[in-house]
Formats: sequence, structure tokens, C-alpha cells
Amino acid sequence: MVIMAVSSSYPPYPPSPTFQPVLERIATEIGQTPGRGRPADYIPALAACDPRRFGMAVAEIDGTVYGVGDWRQPFSTQSITKVFTLALDLAREGDELWEHVGREPSGNPFNSLVQLEYENGIPRNPFINAGALVVTDRLQTRTGDAAGTLLAFLRAESGNAELTFDKEVAASEATHGDRNAALAHFMASYGNIDNPVPVLLEQYFRQCSIEASCADLALATSFLAR
Repeated sequence: MVIMAVSSSYPPYPPSPTFQPVLERIATEIGQTPGRGRPADYIPALAACDPRRFGMAVAEIDGTVYGVGDWRQPFSTQSITKVFTLALDLAREGDELWEHVGREPSGNPFNSLVQLEYENGIPRNPFINAGALVVTDRLQTRTGDAAGTLLAFLRAESGNAELTFDKEVAASEATHGDRNAALAHFMASYGNIDNPVPVLLEQYFRQCSIEASCADLALATSFLAR
């Protein structure tokens, strides 16, 4: 899955008529190298997904969308949502957020607990799970419904009012979310989580379960190019 939003203010990008052939050429090249990825097996509902699905979409700021493959097929957006919750929280609290999460690479797996103890419960960045939990927690504090706020934003930016949560995926994550629960409890022990951990986890699992297509996401990220 690849998404992209293109701003007309950046001249290095090719004119729009070339986007479709470029996408088709990339899709052809990717099709010759199957089997390099696999679904996340630690979440049963995701493990059942077809690993052969592939899609790409490019959106221009005027709303024109180009795509190939399964670009209109909804899927569980998972960690892609971290980009949007970060933007939503930054818009509300600004640089205060960086007192609670860093902006450095971790060098460890995305769901590792190792660095948290050495660094007093402050995650290295917003895109590993610990950092994403902090961002969702702070958005929850400011909105009372972090996942709902995110869903409303994605619906508005994509123009697709049908976007929704995948309840099966959210339930599967909750049942098998021990590692995320450990991260949240550990950070809470350092005072870096405001909300009750069960509340935070429910919001986070709902957030990650949002279903959207490549086209939806390309349009939704257009705010970054405007």
C-alpha cells in the first residue's frame, strides 16, 4: 500500500498527466517480486488478510486522484493513523507535546519496552507504539474521544462519510494487546499517561482499526501539501 499527496507548489514533481503511467510502471515492477511482505500475525484478524493485495494512489491538491491495483479497497489503516493523530494533537497543544515524546529514532522494534526504563517513560518518537500511545492519550485528554476525533477528520479530509471502525479488528487487538497494555502501564508509572490505561487502549485500538482505501488516505493527507 502506497499513498501520496502532491502539492503543485513543488516543481520537482512531474505534471499530473504522467502520474498514472508512473504508477502503472511501479505496479508492474512490484508484481514481479511477490512474497516480500506478510500480514501481522500477532493480531489474528489481520493475519487472515490476503498478502497479495497491493494498491497505490496519488492525490493532487485539487482532489484529482490516480491509482492502480487495489487502490479503492478499504483496509485496516493501523500505524498510518499515527500521522493523523500527531497532526491533530500538535494543532491543539503545539510544542508542549515534545515534553512527553521525543523526536529521535529508537533503533529498536516498534513495540519494544527496552528504552522506556532508561529514559523515564518518554518514548523516542511518535511513530513507535509507545509514542503513538502518548499522542493518543493527549488527544483523548483534549477531545474526550480521540478515535472519534480522528475518524471525523479523516471523513472530512477524504470526502468519504462512510469511513468507519472495523469492530472485528479492534476486538482482536484488544484481546491480543498485551504488549501495548504493558507499554501504557509502564509509561503511566512514570506519570506520562493522563487517562486510565483501559480508556487509552480502547481509543488506540479503535484508532488503528479505522478502515480506509489508498484513495481515501491520499486525499486525507492532502492537508500536508496545502
